[in-house]
Amino acid sequence: MVSSGWCFLAAMIVAYGFANLLQSVAAARTTVHHTFDPGLLLRLASHRTYLVGLFCQVIGFVLAFLARRDLPLFLVQASVAAGLGVTALLGVLVLKWRLPVAEVVLLVLLFAGITALVLAAEPAPSRQLGAAGLAGLVAALVVIAVLGFFTARLRGAPGSVALGSLAGLAFSAAAVAARPLASADSAEAFVRDPLLYLLIVHSVVGQLLLGLAMQRGSTTAAVAAMDAAGAVPAAIIGLLLLNDRIWPGREWLAGVGFVATLVAVVGLTRYAEPQHHHAVARERELPMVPAGTAARPRR
Repeated sequence: MVSSGWCFLAAMIVAYGFANLLQSVAAARTTVHHTFDPGLLLRLASHRTYLVGLFCQVIGFVLAFLARRDLPLFLVQASVAAGLGVTALLGVLVLKWRLPVAEVVLLVLLFAGITALVLAAEPAPSRQLGAAGLAGLVAALVVIAVLGFFTARLRGAPGSVALGSLAGLAFSAAAVAARPLASADSAEAFVRDPLLYLLIVHSVVGQLLLGLAMQRGSTTAAVAAMDAAGAVPAAIIGLLLLNDRIWPGREWLAGVGFVATLVAVVGLTRYAEPQHHHAVARERELPMVPAGTAARPRR
């Protein structure tokens, strides 16, 4: 019998692709801030485009949560990166982005890596995290928030990649919490589990960091940095602690697929070109630019 996790995984990729694009457009319409200011989320929420993108991200998050019930974290987290392909395709069709050849090649490599991981992954339920695992997630939250406070001062591409990487770590921690939480046997156990609240807080921090990253340059670079930074910790923890499995004899395929995926997303942080141009934040917000100028064609 085919696991329903595969259907959730495919739908998740599409949802995240739309979310990346819409949130990117909204971030471009909000002036850049160089502080770790949670108020940015409120300012972004004033844009209808961002709210629609956030709704798509919530849908993607729920689908990813359901996929993690049976599928290993190394597959689900790496597959989140496949949303970049959907984002790029939509950007070309809707916003007239012009993707350089290097970016197209890296996107093809990304899909090849994801395909290899799909063929190697064996569905299985998760083990539960103990007290040490919970303490580790709390410590990770503190470290990510502190690093985000200082990293928010970086500008341009370095800031986009650094903030995107921190967002990836936050979302990776949320994924680690979600894998055992998805196996809760009742609604009461689900609500009482501290993993639920760690998942929510890590997700909010990751969302703020991603919003800051998208303001500083290429959407592709910000999201690729997020995916690259988030994939490795989740994969290691999943295989060591959460009962993630690979089909016997396909370990080499999983290794090749994971390396190909990482090479692709790291390469995208290097070769992806900016899609947005906007001013640095001043004392007050600039007026929202017309929708037609939110994302300009690449030269």
